[in-house]
Amino acid sequence: MYLVVIAWTYVALMMGIAEATNTTGTVLGGILTFVLYGAAPVALVVYLWGAPLRRRAIKAQEAAEATQEATSAAAVADSAEPDTSGHAPADTLPPVGKET
Repeated sequence: MYLVVIAWTYVALMMGIAEATNTTGTVLGGILTFVLYGAAPVALVVYLWGAPLRRRAIKAQEAAEATQEATSAAAVADSAEPDTSGHAPADTLPPVGKET
C-alpha cells in the first residue's frame, strides 16, 4: 500500500516540477498540478484504504468496554452476596424510630 502511495506522490511531484520549470509553465501551475494530481487523490486513497482498520479498531474498543462493564458488574454482584461467615456484625444499628 505504501509503495503505491510513495510512487504516485513521486510522480505527481515530478509532474509539478516539470510544470513549474517549463518555459511556458508557472510555479502556481506546478503547485496546482501537484495538489490536484498528487496530494488530493493520494489522501483520498489512503483514507479509503484505512476505513477497514478504523472499523476494526472501533469494534475492538467496544469489545474491551463491554468486557470491562461485565467485569465490574460481576464484581458488584459478588459484593451483594450475603455474609455467610457466621460472625456477628461489628456494630448493629437500631431500627428506624427506636432508640436503644
